Amino acid sequence: MSVELLNSPRFYGYRVRRQIDGRTFQEYFSLKKDGERIRGPERAALKVQAEERDQELKALQQKSREGLARRRAVDEKGRVRGVLFRLKQEKSGTQTPVFQVGIHSFVEQRIVNTTVSISRHGLTGAWRRAIDFYALHKKIGPRSKAYKSLLDACPREGALKKLLKEGASKRQA
Repeated sequence: MSVELLNSPRFYGYRVRRQIDGRTFQEYFSLKKDGERIRGPERAALKVQAEERDQELKALQQKSREGLARRRAVDEKGRVRGVLFRLKQEKSGTQTPVFQVGIHSFVEQRIVNTTVSISRHGLTGAWRRAIDFYALHKKIGPRSKAYKSLLDACPREGALKKLLKEGASKRQA
């Protein structure tokens, strides 16, 4: 919560402050009236008012963060932030190509991770599964432009083969 009680020679009261889209929203609720400090139910009512305003700003902040995450999903090189191609080492020692997804979930409010096997699902099938997981946790609808741009960012077969060769040459070295 961003409601703070300030007690200084210049101001006595509550301050509500949030950052939204790089802008600072800051409002003050004074606990002084006619030079005297407010006490009792008047003070409690003012605190409730400050907390309500904080909740309004919190909702705007959350909406802004979710929108920003949708807009910034695909970077300038055409890669999806949070979805990586990796060679996963199995217990047997073989390396399996996978898409690894690691993102902050707006659904669960924590970091979530998964891997999708390219060998098992094929390149496009694995990519779709990874993007479906990504979209679910970033609250991106399957009919949105953002979802379509995520699907379009699927790596090419040649780029993956190049990475597989690099991985094989590192193992032999």
